[in-house]
Amino acid sequence: MILYHGSNVEVKQPRLLKEQRQLDFGNGFYTTTDLQQATTWALRTKKIRKTGKACVNVYYVDDEKLSELKVQRFDSPNLDWLTYVAANRKGKFQENEYDIVIGPVANDQTMPTLVLYLDGYLTAEETIARLLPQKLKDQVVFRTERAIKCLQCTEVIDI
Repeated sequence: MILYHGSNVEVKQPRLLKEQRQLDFGNGFYTTTDLQQATTWALRTKKIRKTGKACVNVYYVDDEKLSELKVQRFDSPNLDWLTYVAANRKGKFQENEYDIVIGPVANDQTMPTLVLYLDGYLTAEETIARLLPQKLKDQVVFRTERAIKCLQCTEVIDI
């Protein structure tokens, strides 16, 4: 499998950061199978941090190695996904035994709907109904050192 990580720096040797971040799947090293999404992340990160260079780090992951890891997969923005993302976005980090979490990303288009849910204006059912028609990109989050070791950087693409 080929994965991409957009950043303002080259990340040839990914590592887990200790800081707590209120992202969809909590702490971890975030990647995607979508090059365009990674490119967008790279440009955004460069703009926010005002340093470095926008680039996409490309990784190869051996599917056999992945089969040895515990993987939590959300195939669509369903109730389980929404509950998991909402808890992480609220800072109630969902610690679990999974090495990798895979699922849809709550991006700029979905955030207004997700905020309405987090603030109590939409039910879970209403939120999911609004998210399903959107073509959400994916994210593959490496949450443990064991998982990170599966990533092999093959190239860095300057944007």
